[in-house]
Amino acid sequence: MLSFFRRLTQSRFGVIITFGLLGVIALAFAAGDMTGLGGGTSGIAADDVATVGKADVTANELRTRVQTEMEGFRQQQPTLDMASYVQQGGFDGTLDRITASLALEQFGRQQGMVVSKRAVDGQIASIPALQGPTGKFDPSLYQRVLVERKLTDAQIRADIVRDTYAQQLILPTRGASQVPSQLALPFASLLLEKRSGLVGFIPTAAVPAGPAPTDAELNAFYRRNVARYTIPERRVIRYAVVDAAQVKAQAVPTDAEIAAQYQQDRARYAPTEKRTITQVVVADQAGAAAIAAKVKAGTAITDAARAAGLEASTQTAVEKAAYAGTTSPQVADAVFAAANAAVVGPVRTPLGWTIARIDSIQNVPAKTLDQARGEIATALSAQKAQAALGKIHDAIDDGLSDNATFDEIIADRKLTAITTPGLVANGTNPDAPATQPDAALAPIVSAAFQATEGDAPQMVQTGSDGSFAVVALGRVVRAAPRPLAQVRPAVMRDLMADRASQAARKYANAALARINKGVPLQQALGQSGFPVPPARPVTASRAQIMQNPENTPPVLRLMFSMAQGTAKTIAGPDGWFVVKLDKIDRGNATGNQAAIQAARGSIARSVGREYVDQFVKAVRAQVGVKTNPKAVARVRAELLAQGGSNN
Repeated sequence: MLSFFRRLTQSRFGVIITFGLLGVIALAFAAGDMTGLGGGTSGIAADDVATVGKADVTANELRTRVQTEMEGFRQQQPTLDMASYVQQGGFDGTLDRITASLALEQFGRQQGMVVSKRAVDGQIASIPALQGPTGKFDPSLYQRVLVERKLTDAQIRADIVRDTYAQQLILPTRGASQVPSQLALPFASLLLEKRSGLVGFIPTAAVPAGPAPTDAELNAFYRRNVARYTIPERRVIRYAVVDAAQVKAQAVPTDAEIAAQYQQDRARYAPTEKRTITQVVVADQAGAAAIAAKVKAGTAITDAARAAGLEASTQTAVEKAAYAGTTSPQVADAVFAAANAAVVGPVRTPLGWTIARIDSIQNVPAKTLDQARGEIATALSAQKAQAALGKIHDAIDDGLSDNATFDEIIADRKLTAITTPGLVANGTNPDAPATQPDAALAPIVSAAFQATEGDAPQMVQTGSDGSFAVVALGRVVRAAPRPLAQVRPAVMRDLMADRASQAARKYANAALARINKGVPLQQALGQSGFPVPPARPVTASRAQIMQNPENTPPVLRLMFSMAQGTAKTIAGPDGWFVVKLDKIDRGNATGNQAAIQAARGSIARSVGREYVDQFVKAVRAQVGVKTNPKAVARVRAELLAQGGSNN
């Protein structure tokens, strides 16, 4: 889990996201936050949604955790809103994760487990985004992040401790995934099962359109499907970019600076010798001597090594110091003193005896100041630009710390402010659907959608050269449906498509009734009264479906849930399918070791998760978990009331 945490924290902005994502991945395979959980009372108070042993979970803590987790998942699904998150099970999952992690922590403590302060210090200090220019942990940066996210050091530490307890308890259980062959045999046999049948199709385009819909029908359809015509929450964003172009004049290096850098890096521009070397390391001296003799007699070193059951390696255009670092100084001295095509060795090294052949020698002449001027100037320009941007960044950061407004920052630094139209979370403008989102705005839009109204401006990195943007949330435009007058053509089109789909379904059900009375599938479809495509035979094995279940056509998935000789209907993108299952060929994996081993591997991936699930249930039962249904329902209703809002 903590490796996932670190991957999310490769930028200073990323660490803000991560402080909303730390959780028990071993339990939930998802992210949590660092809101901290209270404890110390018995029974469930009116404001508590649950008690776990001696700890309480308040309604505010649950609400905050749900909001934070939703924002975390939104990094991967920008259009996700609170209503969708709650309705799709996110709310229930969050509550389960909170109570499970608390139960595991208390169970671990009961068993005498301990997480030391030093271990927690190490986890915090190892986060890359909390490391300063020296590469070491920066306490001031850590404190600034805590202030920005309204968190405390105690909350951070409590969540890391809780997560560590969970890992220590869960990982050994999850690793218990051995499956005996006899258990895998029925599953392997099931995968060998094959099914065949016929599939017919009634396309909506072939169904008679019927009369044009009335205004009343349009209004009714619009009201029933108003979500289709609802614009998601939009945000008007104000931002100003600070990039290298704005400090270009300050970044031009002088001749003196170029000359000084040349002197400082003089060794880099001195003449060098690079060699391409093929070598083999042998454990014993006698074996090394035999290989060396063969190579000196004309055998290729790769062939001589392979004949002895070894593999030679080649280093291309390597300098002496680099080569010595991979072998030893003694080998490097001998190899770089030898002539081209010479064979060196055996030479004793800590790993054995080395034989090397010099394949080629490349002499790189020295570079004069004039020859190196271009690359030095480019490097110095980048350094000076980054330093200048850093000074501006720090000055703006100081201003924001002193509660300066966006307009004050822009005026003080003489920046150009830009105001976007109302954008949705993926950066598109619903009022200009043909316009593609600007990829350069992605980090700016992401930052704006994590802010709430009234938040201070923030700085967002926009380039690896130190460029950044000052971002402020201008205005939130709540999700709302477009008026029917604006979307009337779309409503008309959707209504007609829906009507055609319903009619196609009616014809498919009529054909299904005829098939169940013994009428052949193609004949039953032909009695619909309009032309339909010919039925086609379909054959598949269950193993094919299991290999890629998400991309398996729904028709095939349906076939493997039917009884032999039956027929069913299923909706398609442009009509309705009628499926008739004619034959089931049962599989038998007895003696098929490849199939059994594959089944064992597949089951093993699930067994560990099942053990974890059962273990956590047992821990929850032992520690004692109680929920307050009324308080939980109240929090759920509050979050659902946000609708498409994410705040």
